[in-house]
Order: sequence, then structure tokens, then C-alpha cells
Amino acid sequence: MKFRFSLYGFLKNQTYFEPFIILAFREKGLSFFQIGLLIGFREVCINLFEVPSGAVADLYGRRRAMVFSFSAYIVSFLIFGLAASLAALFAAMLAFAIGEAFRSGTHKAMIFDWLRERGREKERIRFYGFTRSWSKMGSALAVLISSGFVFSGTSYSDIFLLTAIPYLLGIVNFFGYPASLDGERNESTGMAPVFSHLRKALYQTLQFPPLRRIVGESMGYEGSYKVTKDYIQPVIKQVALSFTVLAFLEEQQRVAILVGSVYFSLHLLSSLASRGGYRLKEAAGSEERAAQLIWLWTFGLYAVLVLGLWMDYLAVVIAAFIGLAVAQNFWRPILISRIDTHGLPEAGATILSIEAQAKSFFAMCFAPAVGFAVDRFGLVPVGVAGFLVVLLYTFRGFLYPGEKVCRTVPQPK
Repeated sequence: MKFRFSLYGFLKNQTYFEPFIILAFREKGLSFFQIGLLIGFREVCINLFEVPSGAVADLYGRRRAMVFSFSAYIVSFLIFGLAASLAALFAAMLAFAIGEAFRSGTHKAMIFDWLRERGREKERIRFYGFTRSWSKMGSALAVLISSGFVFSGTSYSDIFLLTAIPYLLGIVNFFGYPASLDGERNESTGMAPVFSHLRKALYQTLQFPPLRRIVGESMGYEGSYKVTKDYIQPVIKQVALSFTVLAFLEEQQRVAILVGSVYFSLHLLSSLASRGGYRLKEAAGSEERAAQLIWLWTFGLYAVLVLGLWMDYLAVVIAAFIGLAVAQNFWRPILISRIDTHGLPEAGATILSIEAQAKSFFAMCFAPAVGFAVDRFGLVPVGVAGFLVVLLYTFRGFLYPGEKVCRTVPQPK
């Protein structure tokens, strides 16, 4: 199963459009504000489907939820590639959001259930970090493939269509997962068991301080990163067009070379960070202390990003974006392990979906505001927005000492 879990991440991250998504939207004539609206709409839809999807996965089968998720992704890629209007792009975002909602939390819960069945809970950070590192290796390969296509003259939009192929292979991979990973399925029909399960998981998350705090941290950290990370693309394009050594190439070819180089390095470093999360935890002494160190690291990187954007030091800006990606890949395995430590196994997918919903809600509000500011003031607001969010979480007393693990959480009346 370690191979299948890793293969899932490798195939999932064959998102050939990712390094060029902002450029693809700009190619279609969208302003940064419209791009922000699209991202915000995606996050609204994820919020609508996120937690119920986790409850459905917990009750009716996680493998089925994953197959449905990948099917929705494929529909979205096809629409993105063929869309010629803003309305069609919103439809694609809806399908993409459904795929995200039914995936996030579900597969992680399957991994942790598999470890729990074998008495290997203490390996959470190391095992999940290993599988996540293969996701980043998949991203690194995807960058090379997509950059090659763009260099050869393929439009930014057309590479959406290529992504459907590995996602079809991902569906085939799910058929090899054992039935035990479906969880404790409820054989009754209707939505009543889903809402009952959802109510219980929500109550436990909101009323249990460790879970509530961790989900709150994720909302700020992951939400701000999700919105700001892709703004590296116009920076890379600006640098590529200024390279006199590449002047003999066409504009799109220059962009393809530099985007491929930067994103390939970014994903390789992110892969190493995912594998090294457990080492950071061991060096820090606890998961909580490791999380605090990453918050401080991220605060410093956003400060550098603001300075680089303000002074127009584009090499510094790219380095800061890469540093933020590495920090996030240290952060994610540690965060997921902290949630699993304090949560209940039978509500695993639902609690992780609540976490995903929280960060989506943050991004929903954050993305249009950042896009609006970028249209009017350039890219500096990207760094300022991330800096202010991290400043708030790092220095306003949000981080507390480690909590004692307690499986007796509040029950709804």
C-alpha cells in the first residue's frame, strides 16, 4: 500500500497547468480581479461541498468518494481547456471544487486508518511525509512535461487537456485499495446519517480546544499560501522577458524555460521538505514546537518577499516564493499529524474536511481582495497580505504550548 499511496500522490500532482495557470487565465483576457473572483468562487464551492463530502466518505465508502473526486477533476480539466468565456470558466471551477471537496481529507484518513490497523500510528509524520514527497516528485516531472509542451508551441490553455490522462490512471489505482480502507460504512440510505455524523464531528472540532486551535492555524497558514503562491508566475515571466541571453527565443519559449527551471527546483526542494518533516519534529522536541518554528520561518520569508517586491529585486522574490513552498511542505505533514493525534478515527475524513473548509473559507475572502489590489498597485500587495496574516498568527498569542492528547472529546447533546 505504500506504493499505491505514493502513486496516488504522484498521479494527482500531474497537474500540467499548475505552473502556468495565472498565465493561462491572462491569455484568456482575464484581469487579476477576475482571476481572484474565480479563485474565490472555487473556494465558496469547496466550502459548500467540503464537510458533507467528508461525512459521505466516512459513511458510504472512501474509495467511492475518491473515484467520484477524480471524475469531477477530469470534467473540470476538459472545460478549462475548451472554455472561451468567463461563464464556462466558472463552470470548470465548480467541477474542480467538487473534486477537491471529495478528495481533501478522505485520502489522508485512509492512510491513517491503514497505519492504525497495523499499530503504526507513531509513524504518521514520517509515512505521510514520504507519500507527500512523491506527490512533489510528480509535480517536478509535470513541470518538465508541461514546459516542454509550452516550449513546442502548445498554448497555456491546451495543457489543461493533457492532465485528464494521469487522472484516469489514478482512478485505476483506486481499484487496488483494500475494502477495509472504506472505514465503518453505514448501510442505511438517505442524508440523515450524514448530517448526524457531520453534526457530531463539527461539535467535537469546535468544542475541543486543541482541534479548534489547529484548524484555526491551518485557516490562516494554508489559506494565505493558497492565494499567494501562484503570483510567482508573472514574476517569472517578467524575469524571462528581461533575459538577453534568451533573446533569440520567442516570448513563450523563454517563459517555458524559466518557469520549468524554477518550478522543477521548487518541487524537488518541497519533496525533500515533506520527507524531512519528522526530523524537524524530532529536533524541535514536539509537533507543537515544530509548528511554532515554521510560523517564525514563514514570517521571515514574507518579510523578504515584501522587500523584494518593493525594491523590484525579482531574484529575491522568486527565492522567497520557493522558500515559502518549502516551509509549507514542512508544515503540512506536521499539521495533519497534529489533527489525527487529537481527533477521533471514526470521524477522520470529516475532521480533515472541516480543516480544508476552514482554509477554503479564508481563501474565498482573501483571493478577490488580493487580486483587486494587484490590478491597482502591482504585485507588492501579495507580499504585504501574506505578511500581515502571518504577523497576526505569530505574534498575537495564537500559538500555545503543546496540549495533552485526550481522546475523550465533547459529545453533542
